[in-house]
Amino acid sequence: MSMITFDGVREFVAAAQTLSFTAAAHELGVTSSAVGKSVTRLEARLGVKLLHRTTRRLILTNEGEAYLSSCLRAMEELLESENFLTTGHQEPVGRLRIDLPAAFGRRHILPTLINLTVRHEKLDLSVSFSERIIDIINEGIDLVVRIGTLKDDSEIVARKLGSQSLLICATPEYLTLRGTPHKREDLLTHDCIVGWKNGIRKTWMLLDSDGVAIEQEIRVKHEMGDGEMLLQMALAGGGLAQLPTWLVQDYIEQGTLVPVLEEYSGAEMPIHVMWPRTRYIQPKVRMIVDELLALAQRDAKVFRPD
Repeated sequence: MSMITFDGVREFVAAAQTLSFTAAAHELGVTSSAVGKSVTRLEARLGVKLLHRTTRRLILTNEGEAYLSSCLRAMEELLESENFLTTGHQEPVGRLRIDLPAAFGRRHILPTLINLTVRHEKLDLSVSFSERIIDIINEGIDLVVRIGTLKDDSEIVARKLGSQSLLICATPEYLTLRGTPHKREDLLTHDCIVGWKNGIRKTWMLLDSDGVAIEQEIRVKHEMGDGEMLLQMALAGGGLAQLPTWLVQDYIEQGTLVPVLEEYSGAEMPIHVMWPRTRYIQPKVRMIVDELLALAQRDAKVFRPD
């Protein structure tokens, strides 16, 4: 088996992050020509162009971006291993890229993540919010929380945090104006507010008389980007919305929103934390997964864990 050589990797990472041989040389304490030559030798060994050189700056090629991501991950794992050997315990080190569902993530996941960064100063987070389906591996995401049924994927590990229960509600003013729906088919004549999902048939999950979840066609009036926007439109009297109990319970108790079709409500959507399957799970990933599992147990009203 041929030995893997790391010649030029440090120089390439510095140049790629600064987009300048001069800045990379200053960081490494060598000359800019030495950095350039090291990167050129690395490109020759790999057989690909990693950086485009211009008179003003360096530009990463597509191959360069992919190689930089791999280098940074490897360097973070080495740093974590070194930290374990010197301190005797595995401290989360380096950057972790996390994507969360917008409303749920901001309210119930982000506070825990912020607290972790206070406790572990070597942990850096890049947090984004979206509702879309993400290709974790190709997009370089380390950890994802998603609400809904998962597709079977052998490259992804998923742990269930809990589930959320859904109900349909509207303002008293809307129901006075448009009437209260009493059967599932009434949803075809009412203004319904849904989450925006491009190209996906618009249905709501309801329970039939046997308690089995079924898809119900609805009449779509408004499409919103996330749960908070759905809630605001519903509170403005824009129509009926199917929302999780954790988001609307306070408004229902205040009488600001009124639940309808309760005999069909109660459909549940699972909440999972997911990450790429590897032979070695990084300490920072393991720590955050454990923290989220503990959070789900503590906050049972929100997560409804099994």
